[in-house]
Amino acid sequence: MHVVVVGCGRVGSSLALQLTEAGHTVAVIDRKPESFERLGEHFTGQTITGIGFDRDRLLEAGIEGAGALASVTNGDNSNILIARVARETFGIERVVARIYDPRRAAIYQRLGIATVATVAWTTERVLRRIVTDVPGVEWVDPSASVSLVERQVDRSFAGHKLLDIETEHQGVRVVALSRLGVSQLPTPQLVAQEGDVVYLAVTGDALNRLDALFAPAKGGH
Repeated sequence: MHVVVVGCGRVGSSLALQLTEAGHTVAVIDRKPESFERLGEHFTGQTITGIGFDRDRLLEAGIEGAGALASVTNGDNSNILIARVARETFGIERVVARIYDPRRAAIYQRLGIATVATVAWTTERVLRRIVTDVPGVEWVDPSASVSLVERQVDRSFAGHKLLDIETEHQGVRVVALSRLGVSQLPTPQLVAQEGDVVYLAVTGDALNRLDALFAPAKGGH
């Protein structure tokens, strides 16, 4: 697959290198030619100096034959403009825009543009591992109807069959369980153990019930 990457900072350069290592062809656009030094002398892709939403630069990057575009510059407005040009002008289906303001994510996703808010995602995951009572939400659909959440099993729920959650709580589906760093799909016989991490798809009205289910036992830590 041919991929156009706009922005050759730490994220863009890493993305471009990993894509070429995986066998894809890559064209990288950045307005600063010195940014391409991050790619190293052995980079096999194409580098183009210019503005990412410039039609001529995108054409030079092979946008007409691209299967995907990632806009990972350091500006939200630039990233969303580039993403919209890729979707609306060139018909690229796989478009991802990096954003720094996660409040904009739902707006962009309604336009059919996937977003990655790196800082917010990283901060939330670090916080969740420091302060254990912070509920983990991995993903929320643009309408906020369904969430993918992460919950840790406390001793109050240990010993229960994992899939009993689905039969006893409407609007909840168990997606996977991670135990001692090894993930597995749920089976009817799988019993939850203290310290397990469970990933669940949950409707909005079921979140409160889920929080009550996984609430720590009184006197627990």
